[in-house]
Amino acid sequence: MGKYVIAGNWKMNKTPAEATALINEIKPLVADATCDVVVGVPFVDLPAALEAVKGSKIGVAAQNCHWEKSGAYTGEISAPMLKEMGVGYVILGHSERRTYFGDTDVTVQKRMRAALDNGLTVILCVGEYLEQREQGVTAEVVASQTKIALGGVAKEELANVIIAYEPVWAIGTGRTATAEQANEVCAQIRAVIAGLYDADAAKAVTIQYGGSMNAGNAAELLAQSDVDGGLIGGASLKAVDFAVIVNAAK
Repeated sequence: MGKYVIAGNWKMNKTPAEATALINEIKPLVADATCDVVVGVPFVDLPAALEAVKGSKIGVAAQNCHWEKSGAYTGEISAPMLKEMGVGYVILGHSERRTYFGDTDVTVQKRMRAALDNGLTVILCVGEYLEQREQGVTAEVVASQTKIALGGVAKEELANVIIAYEPVWAIGTGRTATAEQANEVCAQIRAVIAGLYDADAAKAVTIQYGGSMNAGNAAELLAQSDVDGGLIGGASLKAVDFAVIVNAAK
């Protein structure tokens, strides 16, 4: 399956000074990691994070980017801006962006195209709300989100795409999909990739699970055949907990 990637999504947490301190705490704990490690920090923390990760294997992600190169989009950040800073990754389509800030499948696709055109690796978030799971349409929702986001993405560009399955009902709630539920949906996403591209592409793509993954449940989730890593929220703000998850990804 895809290479293991453990990414922390810090959301709206940590000042630049606090970001530096947390990364310096994380670095020695993940120095022997056998997976890729990424920290997704607020925009104001990016310079501090990029400086702090120097000499380590840790990559830095922005938490969003706009689809235009420049223009009258007050408060937005473009992919070329991130590229010039040296940012390597960007998280797109997170449910909080979709729920609170009006992101749609269409705008996620446009952001994705801009990010890939500027050499960024995209962590694409997909996932269903609780009512959608209860209605039995999880597979359809996740397939639709994945297909639309990947519209116009060539097979060779998938090397710069990570897909994070994040059931919305499990983000920050303490509720976690069971290992079997997580694996089932990750397998469904892999099947969508196979349908859009081919079996080799599906096998190579990294599919993470996100949604209250923590130090206590990471090993079981990461042992699943179709789970290639995690997009970690709250636990990524605690160096020791984050390191436990990173070291469980073997």
